[in-house]
Amino acid sequence: MSRALPKYNKRRVVFIGSAAAVVLSGAVIAGSALAGTPDKSSSAQSARTLADTGTISCPDVKSQLPAIPASAQAEVDRNLALLDTQIAEANKRLVDTVGQGGANFVQNAILGPLKDKRVSTIDRIAISIGRQGTKPTGLDSLATCTLSTGGTEAGGTEAGGTDTGTETGSTDTATPSATASATDAAGETDTSTAVGTISCPDVKSQLPAVPASAQAEVDRNLALLDTQIAEANKRLVDTVGQGGANFVQNAILGPLEDKRVSTIDRIAISIGRQGTKPSGLDSLAACTLTK
Repeated sequence: MSRALPKYNKRRVVFIGSAAAVVLSGAVIAGSALAGTPDKSSSAQSARTLADTGTISCPDVKSQLPAIPASAQAEVDRNLALLDTQIAEANKRLVDTVGQGGANFVQNAILGPLKDKRVSTIDRIAISIGRQGTKPTGLDSLATCTLSTGGTEAGGTEAGGTDTGTETGSTDTATPSATASATDAAGETDTSTAVGTISCPDVKSQLPAVPASAQAEVDRNLALLDTQIAEANKRLVDTVGQGGANFVQNAILGPLEDKRVSTIDRIAISIGRQGTKPSGLDSLAACTLTK
């Protein structure tokens, strides 16, 4: 026969059971709260990662321009807006590609291509002003941008070879390298290596009759196109194994196309001064990697 528990024991059992229930309920509530609360340290780390990518800063072009003829104002404004767009796109790409490539990835894949685009855009601004007034000089010095990270800046000369033509509007001085002299009849550099060869459409064969007064300038820019291909092929060899899947496109083919756009544009402009400016030549700017 079972014995009845003393009264004080019953109260103790009830009290212990209630306390256990409270503790269990508190654990469940605490667990639920933790499950739905973001990790503050993780959020802080993500914020730091975005901040650590830095910001691309470029010299202001608008403030350095002379008086703009009314007939050129619209074209100048379009190109100034394009400069802002280029910086915004470069900053976005800086965030999207964080952690990619090697030590020179930002310079090769972002700052270098941005400089080439700015050279071309600034050149168009100078040309549009020069049509009705005095063409401004020295604006190409505003093309180079820098990466500001934690109070320091990184920028300067593009690694792996620069455009040896002095891009100051329509007066370029090309210095073809020894490799450039090996270009074949198709206008492509014969640099057969295991990493492949960069091939570009031939521009010379697509030109109309060149006025005698423009011949020297056209020849300088055609030589510059050969130099650009030779340098891109050399860079292809020097950087083999660097970066990710898109390194060649981002760091070599893309910048090469930007340089060619600018050079081809100057060829068309020089021909157009004394005759009909050829159109559609920009379709010859893109190059390919042949393996």
